Amino acid sequence: MLNLLSSSPGLTIQKPKLLSHQSLSSSYDSFTATRFSPNTSYLFTTKPPQRKLSLKCRQSEYFEQRQQRFAPNDSSFAPQEVVTLPPRIFVGHSIYKGKAALTVEPRPPGFVPLDSGAFKLSKEGYVLLQFAPAAGVRQYDWSRKQVFSLSVTEIGTLISLGPRDSCEFFHDPFKGKSEEGRVRKVLKVEPLPDGSGHFFNLSVQNKLINIG
Repeated sequence: MLNLLSSSPGLTIQKPKLLSHQSLSSSYDSFTATRFSPNTSYLFTTKPPQRKLSLKCRQSEYFEQRQQRFAPNDSSFAPQEVVTLPPRIFVGHSIYKGKAALTVEPRPPGFVPLDSGAFKLSKEGYVLLQFAPAAGVRQYDWSRKQVFSLSVTEIGTLISLGPRDSCEFFHDPFKGKSEEGRVRKVLKVEPLPDGSGHFFNLSVQNKLINIG
C-alpha cells in the first residue's frame, strides 16, 4: 500500500534545459537506475512551478495490522481447567417371553493411559446378550443362561436390518486356542411374519460338556 505524503526537501531539480539526444538518454538512464528503500520518504521539487511530492511505503504497517488481526487470543490458548464429567451409566433392556428371557446390556470400551497423557483403546465396547430358558410361568432359570457378545461391527449389521431382513452370527469362544471348535454358538435374527420386529434364536453346541 502506497501513500503520498509531504516531507522535508531532498533532491532539487533546476529549471529544465534543452539537452541533446545523447545527454537526454544518459540522464534518463541514470534516473531509472535509482532505487528507493522502503519506509523512507522522498521529495521531488521542480521550479517553476514548485511541487512537493512524497512517496512513503506503508508495507510494514500493513503486515503489522495483519499480524495483530490473526494473532492468537491469549485467553483462548490459556490452559483450561479440567472438568470432571459424571460417570456414564449404560442401561440394559430385558425381554420376557413364554419360552425364554433375553437381556441386552451395553458394555463400555476400555482405555489405558499413555506417558504422553493420551489414552489408547485396549478393549472395544460390545453388547452382551443373555438368554435364559423358562422354568415356569414368569420364571426363568438364569443358572442355565447362555451369553453372546455382539461386536461393534455386528451391532451395525443388526441395526441396519430392514423389516424383512435377517442375519446370522457365528462365534467360537475358544478360537485360536487348543479347544477351538469345541464350542460353537450361532445367533439367528429373523423377521417376524407381520414385519413388526425380529426373532432372536441362539443355539449352542458344546462338545466339552458331551465329552465330560
